[in-house]
Amino acid sequence: MRIEQRNNIRINEPATPADGAGTATIVFAHGFGCDQTMWRYLEPMFRDRYRTVLFDLVGSGGSDLSAYDFDSYTSLHAHAGDLLQVIKAVGDGPVICIGHSVSSMTALLASIAEPQRFAAQIMLAPSPCYVDDPEDGYHGGFSREDIDDLLGAMDSNYLGWASTMAPVIMGAPGQPALGQELAHSFCRTDPTIALHFARTTFLSDHRADLPRNTTPALIVQCDDDFIAPMPVGDYLRAHMPHSTLQVIENMGHCPHMSAPQACHAPIRAFLDGLHL
Repeated sequence: MRIEQRNNIRINEPATPADGAGTATIVFAHGFGCDQTMWRYLEPMFRDRYRTVLFDLVGSGGSDLSAYDFDSYTSLHAHAGDLLQVIKAVGDGPVICIGHSVSSMTALLASIAEPQRFAAQIMLAPSPCYVDDPEDGYHGGFSREDIDDLLGAMDSNYLGWASTMAPVIMGAPGQPALGQELAHSFCRTDPTIALHFARTTFLSDHRADLPRNTTPALIVQCDDDFIAPMPVGDYLRAHMPHSTLQVIENMGHCPHMSAPQACHAPIRAFLDGLHL
């Protein structure tokens, strides 16, 4: 199957062609339990100057579910390989990648593997490791027991877990419809794939990869996010070369949905500063 179908790729050309030799491309990579529709608030804000690309991770949304290999996807490196394939399929030059949550780490791994393919990376609510490491002084937000309980709840009653946890993950107390939307997105995901991807996500630890980054990066951290708390953003900035940290006012883990304007402003300023 062609990658365009496998990952359900959608391309939008800019409304106004950019000045200069060409138009920069932004690739949007969604997070766990989501699909490309979650970008519908933020992505259109960039169409005035950029060519935008949306796609679904294998196992999510409109992707080819039969392409989900349970052996390969035990590591985020497999998703990083998929991202590189998408980038190669949609653009000739370096791209800007905007990744949400776990896809921020996937993009980091892809940019380390093939840095020439990336002009910049934007990391929304990222975390290199969700589990606390007291010996290293690292605060990821969860104990290993917390993660085991979370995965156990998903395994025993995935739909119940999704309905309960999605509004908490979304936050946005003044926008309850967004929590319901995220719950529906979780529930549309194949439970077996969701649990497998959750294990890969929440048990991953890519702290050692951070110093290997050579791509200009903007870390966008929410000031109230229990999935990726504030110390995580500080850790990323301290250990990731060529990175800038921007904290925005937002309760929840999905600022591209609950606070798109607050996300857009620092991203646009960061990209303008790179003169892409």
